Amino acid sequence: MAGKFRFGTVGSPLSTPPKPGGTIGGIRRIAELGLNALELAWVRAVRVSPAACEAIRLEAERCGVALSVHAPYFVNLNADSEEWPKSRKRIMDAAHFGNLAGATDIVIHPGSYFGRPPEEVLQQAIPRLQGCVTELRAAGNPAILRVEIMGKPALLGSFDDVLALARAAEGAWPCIDFAHLHARHGAVNTYAEWIDILRQVRASLGNDAAAHLHIHLSGINYGPRGERNHLPFKEADLAYRELLQALADSGCGGRILCESPILEEDALVLRKAWAEITTAQG
Repeated sequence: MAGKFRFGTVGSPLSTPPKPGGTIGGIRRIAELGLNALELAWVRAVRVSPAACEAIRLEAERCGVALSVHAPYFVNLNADSEEWPKSRKRIMDAAHFGNLAGATDIVIHPGSYFGRPPEEVLQQAIPRLQGCVTELRAAGNPAILRVEIMGKPALLGSFDDVLALARAAEGAWPCIDFAHLHARHGAVNTYAEWIDILRQVRASLGNDAAAHLHIHLSGINYGPRGERNHLPFKEADLAYRELLQALADSGCGGRILCESPILEEDALVLRKAWAEITTAQG
């Protein structure tokens, strides 16, 4: 039996009016559209005051919108010893202010292999990620760090990498970007493959992880080196309905955040397709 998913966008809807605009306007627009999740795109830097966080939290609670945060892009769990403190601060700032704003999940990019074997890179990345989680919990911060699957094979962030990080670092779970997974391999676009991916998540991380998936989704353009750019679903080959069917048949739940260039339009496409699939299941 299908679980429950919230649908929303990564970043405020494109149709957010200029007043009040910003995150508050984005939350209100999400609710007006009949969506109920929003990922705050703090992808360049974390520049928000505690007072602004409190206003965001209260508005999200009022509108029934679940919040997450996308931490700055420039994070690398495999950074050298000089760069790592900067990456770590970006993670911790996103988690600290995200928690103040009511966000439950913090999405991070894991970084690059820099030409080294994944197994070797993970030996450094895992204790760094665990150290971040340990410090958050010591500070009373319950936010879940979500390590995102990346769309290029040169980047740390394969499905296997993300599972290994989540297994080893208690308090970290995956952000499963199915478009990135498809682009990374030029494959993984069938019902059977997705069922297997979801089976592995449940087997590795447990039923709770499968019931609280954090998914990024869009169409995607890709080539031999992986991801090129996101696309609307109607312009891409991603078989999103089959993916939703696999999620329903696997009894999964959580959040699905759309990253299409037509953010809310495609988020509503996903919500409608999910409703059709789950209604057909009875």
